[in-house]
Amino acid sequence: MILSLKNKTLVFILLIYFSSIPLIKAQKTEKDCFATAADRPELYLPLLKNKNVIVAANQTSLLKDKKHLVDFLVENNIKIKSIFAPEHGFRGTADAGEHVKSGIDTKTGLPIVSLYGDNKKPKAEYLKGADVILFDIQDVGVRFYTYISTLSYIMEAAAENNIEVIVLDRPNPHDGYTDGPMMRNQWKSFVGLHNVPVVYGLTIGEYGKMVNDEKWLKNGIEAKYTLIPMLNYHKQKRYGVSDKPSPNLPNDKSINLYPSLCFFEGTQVSVGRGTDLPFQIYGSPWTKSFEYQFTPKPTAGAKDPFLNGKLCFGENLSNYSQELRVLNLEWLLKSYEDYKNPQQNYFLQNLFFDKLAGSDELRKQIIAGKSEKEIKESWKKDLADFEKIRQKYVIYPN
Repeated sequence: MILSLKNKTLVFILLIYFSSIPLIKAQKTEKDCFATAADRPELYLPLLKNKNVIVAANQTSLLKDKKHLVDFLVENNIKIKSIFAPEHGFRGTADAGEHVKSGIDTKTGLPIVSLYGDNKKPKAEYLKGADVILFDIQDVGVRFYTYISTLSYIMEAAAENNIEVIVLDRPNPHDGYTDGPMMRNQWKSFVGLHNVPVVYGLTIGEYGKMVNDEKWLKNGIEAKYTLIPMLNYHKQKRYGVSDKPSPNLPNDKSINLYPSLCFFEGTQVSVGRGTDLPFQIYGSPWTKSFEYQFTPKPTAGAKDPFLNGKLCFGENLSNYSQELRVLNLEWLLKSYEDYKNPQQNYFLQNLFFDKLAGSDELRKQIIAGKSEKEIKESWKKDLADFEKIRQKYVIYPN
């Protein structure tokens, strides 16, 4: 069939239109594409060239192709002096609270310095000859998760030794909201160094900038601090993590429940360490009104789990589908009411619960029979005051 000039023109226009659609889509996809700071090497590699670098990293320090940041830096001829490893170690296999030894990374031959146990703050001798500390660790956005304390101690040591800190930012699985009791000075520890609520609504990069600019480091010292931002990150959106942040936070479900369930770590109630569902179940031998049963046993991430070998009665939350944007105290209050053990108090004798909560107030409220509504009402002023500080450091849109 022979087309007229008019028809040929129409066909040509249509061909151009339809051929442009994939290009338009591709451009839109690229524009909206999310990337962690680690996947933006054009922003940080120039800052590392010809510098002696210490890398603070663990198993979550991965690029989108699953290549480890340390391997990537070595391939790009960055001079790495050593690796700083947080709680759970460089490969992330150590138990919570386990003292991790320093050593050598078998793949790169680089020395690994453990920043857990008796050596939480880097000593001056570990920093000798370094120009930059590059920090890239996946956090979970909860005050008692220790990676933000490791960052704070690194910043403090770096400031004292005139070394720059560069933080590669990563998503916060509990970003965009604040909740929980405030940390008080008397109860500060490695599970809570600064006066922030349990959920503080900042990425680890934003958090570090807040600590620095608010002069919360020892003696008000300030580090030379550089934040490498993520691309197209939104605080209300939830992103998958590169790898499990620690052995007992194996998936998004456990991370979602973690801020609410971690309070059990200061009680006679197990949160499922030593089972296939850590931080997705809770129970105790002395809460027998609950139907769900489990028995903690040694596992790779819990070599001697709490209540090891004891039959526990509790609740299975592994199918809990709601995305939490508040702390849920229901589970804690229910287990306290059901707890019946004349030999042992519900709260551990060492009062680790108070360190997790940030003071003794929450424990006393539970003992007094306060409702969840009454307890949360008592947090409002502190949360409002903290929000004024927090807003100064928010760099990503909701």
